[in-house]
Amino acid sequence: MTAQANLGTRLDPWYDHYAARAAGLSASEVRALFAVASRPEVVSLAGGMPFVAGLPNTVVSASLERVMTEHGPQALQYGSGQGVPELREHITRVMAAEGITASPDDVVVTTGSQQALDLVTKLFIDPGDVILAEAPSYVGAIGIFRSYQAKISHVAMDAHGLIPAALEERIVELMAAGETLKFLYTIPNFHNPAGVTLTTDRRVEILEICRRHSILVLEDNPYGMLAFDEPAPPALRSLDDGVIYLGSFSKTLAPGFRIGWALAPHAIREKLILANESAILCPSSFSQFVISDYLDNTDWLTQINTFRGIYHSRKNAMITALEDNLPSLSWTNPNGGFFVWLTLPEQLDSKAMLPRAVKELVAYTPGTAFYADGGGRQNIRLSFCYPTEESIALGIRRLTTVIRGELDLLNTFGGSGSISAVPTPGRYNAPPPNIS
Repeated sequence: MTAQANLGTRLDPWYDHYAARAAGLSASEVRALFAVASRPEVVSLAGGMPFVAGLPNTVVSASLERVMTEHGPQALQYGSGQGVPELREHITRVMAAEGITASPDDVVVTTGSQQALDLVTKLFIDPGDVILAEAPSYVGAIGIFRSYQAKISHVAMDAHGLIPAALEERIVELMAAGETLKFLYTIPNFHNPAGVTLTTDRRVEILEICRRHSILVLEDNPYGMLAFDEPAPPALRSLDDGVIYLGSFSKTLAPGFRIGWALAPHAIREKLILANESAILCPSSFSQFVISDYLDNTDWLTQINTFRGIYHSRKNAMITALEDNLPSLSWTNPNGGFFVWLTLPEQLDSKAMLPRAVKELVAYTPGTAFYADGGGRQNIRLSFCYPTEESIALGIRRLTTVIRGELDLLNTFGGSGSISAVPTPGRYNAPPPNIS
């Protein structure tokens, strides 16, 4: 008889053997949607997938061929846990476009910025420590924080990003309760999922609040170079070299390379390298050589401008479709990035409404995915980066059918649903105090 047979016939015979931190691992609502959203008849406004078809195949093929011809043995071999020096040099020039002055020595290359976020969390979080995060916040970050048994404390934001007064109030409240606060996690530019951008004045104020309370700032900036009408304000890292900055090539080149990075103060950088080596030995040498060649031999800024134009047109198509079909609702109107944050009538529940949406052949991400405390039921994240403008318009029409159908049901069974009794269109609605 095998050891597994001795454990009985439970669905998972090893359930009682997992470490406590495994309880924090669960499928995100975004990942759970992928199987449905990949069906050709479904218009997916759910996933934040870059439009990689906007990158010419010939450009990538040329880099692949040069790497194999000129650097084949190195590219196919193990490499440094910190990353290829040539790529780290390129990364400093990429960050310079956002006002950051940095040394290649302080850059650690990772398997996407998601791994960088995991490594920072691993280094700083003991079970029960508190991480401050915007309300709402990136679903992938929430998953990591939970996996390390952190407490996530949301801080309210509005049309101008994280609210400094709310941050100060939350810090004082948590410290008075004896909590251990480790860092503030923030996406200041074209926020995922809210689409808003933190103003310059607030950046300065937030950094001062965190310095005063000895709280580390973790700046996640995958969308910063994808501005539409005007550039984003200077990066937080450009204002304070004590900030840990996370970057990625997933949005400005292609996610399949799985290359991101962390820029960190010297002492933290050393621990990140050790943690990186412990986790994966080294990031992909092959991907690093290909990206380095691409940056050497192409006009990469022009390519980013091409992506910006595509995403800007698709964002405009989404805003137009919302204005035409759901003029009484409210939403954000981002100046970059991938996402619009829609606010539903208060009596609707975005998560409960999702099965009906899938039946109507449209997918979105319910707002609950972006809160650690059960908030977001009145919100939907809509992604405009991947579908065509025609598909976006069709998807919003289908979503309108779903919303009106839900309200009709409420009216029929005694609810107070009215699609006109909701806020002014285009205005960002901050989360109510009880969920921030």
